[in-house]
Amino acid sequence: MFETLNQTLVDTLGPAGPLLALGGAGIVLIVLALPTILKRERDPLDRIREQRAGNKPDDVQKLRRGGKSPGAEKLERFADYLEPKTAEELSATRLKLLRAGYHSKDAVRMFHFAQFALGLGILGVGLLLALLKSTQQEMTTTTMVLYTIVPAAIGYYAPQYWVQRRIQGRQAEITAGFPDALDMMLVCVEAGQSLDQSIIRVGNEARAGYPALAEEFEMVAHEVKAGKERSVVLRDMSERVGLPDITSFTTTLIQSSSFGTSIADALRVYSAEMRDKRIMRAEEKANTIPTKLTLGTMLFTVPPLLVILIGPSLYKFAAQMTGG
Repeated sequence: MFETLNQTLVDTLGPAGPLLALGGAGIVLIVLALPTILKRERDPLDRIREQRAGNKPDDVQKLRRGGKSPGAEKLERFADYLEPKTAEELSATRLKLLRAGYHSKDAVRMFHFAQFALGLGILGVGLLLALLKSTQQEMTTTTMVLYTIVPAAIGYYAPQYWVQRRIQGRQAEITAGFPDALDMMLVCVEAGQSLDQSIIRVGNEARAGYPALAEEFEMVAHEVKAGKERSVVLRDMSERVGLPDITSFTTTLIQSSSFGTSIADALRVYSAEMRDKRIMRAEEKANTIPTKLTLGTMLFTVPPLLVILIGPSLYKFAAQMTGG
């Protein structure tokens, strides 16, 4: 019976018929299971636990948190499927999204939903294209994989690539604007402002040129205003940014506050060090320019030069050989 079914699929859909039938059956099962998952009601015990933990009704908690978007409410039903099972993996994913600039509480769910949707959607499109292609001509297994599995893998890993690029861009922006922010903070502190006021001023002034750095400073200012300890807020900032320069900066401020030393002196020394590091990074990039220009020089300068120098001789030689 199995051989008969296999032969029927091969005769109808081509050599890749069994694979197409298996993929189509998987998509059908997923579509049939979605209504059941969507209709699943929330456990009343979870609601009671949240109310006891916060001592506030659900509506009040939503208002305090700023509310959630309708899309986030829909993803709440898929929390068991869109969030990692272990706490370590969940915290690692959340930290990665924080470093990429996604501070929403539903960022982890949206990230995994994007992976699932892109992977499954591109897989369905690939299967449809492969089915249409197989009706016109026979397809090999390699061609079938190129039409289905490879695009699905690209769609699944595309959100990871996007988040990694966002992290690199934000870190590069923060690194570029950090020395100027330190100089401005030093000026504010020496002018008589407190550290919290200088952080707020730097955040406001840096928004035009370095929005990522301004966002981090404003977050620090808001958390300090909310009553959180400054040392904890600064450590959270260093962990959230993930740069050695920011970690050293926060450590310097925490030590200055703990031992009662002058914050202005610490900022003066550290800002001078950051300026030196910026000059060193610029010199390092300048030293790599000749190496990068070598390939371009060989490709765009040497061939025209050879044509100019050797071209006339080759032309005369060809003319003489033709005339002879």
